[in-house]
Amino acid sequence: MGKKRDDISKKYKWNIEAMYADEEQWESDFAKAKKRAEEFQKFAGQLKTDGKTLLRAFREADHIWQITERVYVYARMKRDEDNGLSRYQALADRAQSLIAAVAASLSFFTPEFLAIPARRLAEFRKAETGLAGYDYVMRAMLRRKAHVLSKNEENLLAQLSEALGATGEIFTMINDADMKFGEIKDEKDKRAEVTHGNYITFMESHDRGVRKAAYNAVYSAYTAQKNTLATTYGYNTKVDAISARIRKYDNSLEAALAADDVPTAVYDNLIEAVTENLDSLHRYMDIRRRALKLTKLRMYDVYVPLFAPRKDKVSFEDAVALMKDGLAPLGETYLRRMAEGVESRWIDVFENEGKTSGAYSFGSYDSMPYILMNYAGKLHDVFTLVHEMGHSMHSLFTRETQPFRYGGHSIFTAEVASTVNESLLMRHLLDTRTGENDQKYLINMHIEAFRTTLFRQTMFAEFERFTHLASESGEVLTAEMLSDAYGKLNEKYFGKRVETDDHIRMEWARIPHFYRAFYVYKYATGYSAATAIADRILTQGNKAAGDYIRFLKSGASDDPIELLKIAGVDMSKPEPVRDAMKVFGGLVEKLESLA
Repeated sequence: MGKKRDDISKKYKWNIEAMYADEEQWESDFAKAKKRAEEFQKFAGQLKTDGKTLLRAFREADHIWQITERVYVYARMKRDEDNGLSRYQALADRAQSLIAAVAASLSFFTPEFLAIPARRLAEFRKAETGLAGYDYVMRAMLRRKAHVLSKNEENLLAQLSEALGATGEIFTMINDADMKFGEIKDEKDKRAEVTHGNYITFMESHDRGVRKAAYNAVYSAYTAQKNTLATTYGYNTKVDAISARIRKYDNSLEAALAADDVPTAVYDNLIEAVTENLDSLHRYMDIRRRALKLTKLRMYDVYVPLFAPRKDKVSFEDAVALMKDGLAPLGETYLRRMAEGVESRWIDVFENEGKTSGAYSFGSYDSMPYILMNYAGKLHDVFTLVHEMGHSMHSLFTRETQPFRYGGHSIFTAEVASTVNESLLMRHLLDTRTGENDQKYLINMHIEAFRTTLFRQTMFAEFERFTHLASESGEVLTAEMLSDAYGKLNEKYFGKRVETDDHIRMEWARIPHFYRAFYVYKYATGYSAATAIADRILTQGNKAAGDYIRFLKSGASDDPIELLKIAGVDMSKPEPVRDAMKVFGGLVEKLESLA
């Protein structure tokens, strides 16, 4: 069994008490948000009165959502500490219900705002200067006018939002609380439990028998739940399709991308550009096969490092030091604020029994930008730390600069902030670890970052496009259909040098991202943009770093493509993705020459 949470030192656990010293304070905010949301009804039918009333309504809505966000974030983080504790499952459920209730109470706002005649709205803006602070908010709302329903219909959908989001919650409970993978024998022939947190560690083992055993243990568990998981995911796509149809979008892809004002062509062009360059990925798979001295590469062979690093184990303290060195090009202010965050216990470091798997950056507008990790001491975990710190520093700079209404980020821009950090760390390591073995290891690792972010996420994006088109056509997404589709995509991306099997056909069942449709593509576009920004920072120095910090401070104050132009990248053009593909091809060629 894994460690209990109480067994982990306080210094390695996030300071969630800084949000609420006790649950009594949480209950107070819960009641406050609920009450103020109910009282918000006083604005119903009044938004068209004058600019002053409209501004008061905007500001009150912000206050309500700010409190609600804080209530939800705390409850969700407490549940993520140990998903097996019913106490915090209940707290998170209540917070989710609060979001639905607040959304229902405020649901009249958008349709009523959109009903204000353009000339009258212009008069409001001229008479009430405070509305200038909501210019982008209003532009974004007006842009979606054709897709906003009547006041009563919006209220109905808001009340249904909790139920409509149930599939993701069900998957989380199956995946993180209920599913067990059993034990295998590790490299020392000792029994070891396989968990979400250590699965990749097993897959990176140089003992092929350990890799195979862990692989079989994980996918056997998902296969045993295949019908339940297929039904859960199938209904998730149905919700997306129905929601898009109700809001008069042509399809669920268009609906998902509309929030960022990103045309569907960007999504389709990404898949096309990556597909055109799959030969480089296939060449890399052949390098991997030869390096491992295998006749056939299996899917449990694709993660093991081909070359040994300088140091097998990296303590968390050493990881923090390495992060500071790698991110030095971002400047003294960035480094100082980051160090303060580590000391203030932003980070929940180690895995414990029941803890949510993976890693994320989270927090509310007025809290620390927290980081959840399951740190296992590999260099890969250092990159995960740097990645999530990129998100958290983005949140820190944004929240200190922007008002609540612009205090978040679209995933389109957020993934740039995290991946710039990864790219800078990799460049630092390649520059400072010049031994042949280190170079081969790091180039291989860099290639793997491309593979798992740009190629893998694009494969996921292609799968999502297929499943949603099928669902929109009225097809039932059975376990067999999903597995067949995923298996074919896996063969397409990995090529003939990798031998497929029934287990990898089930990989769709373990991807939590699929329950938030059409956003994984942003990892791929973000990786492309980040590659360009990191190169700009390293070649242009302080000016480029300054532009990048200005981008981090911009939050959600404009459309993502416009915000990225601040950092010197234009994602409305295909060049960043094409250039990233060239970088990948160059890395493969270099590895071929060294291997």
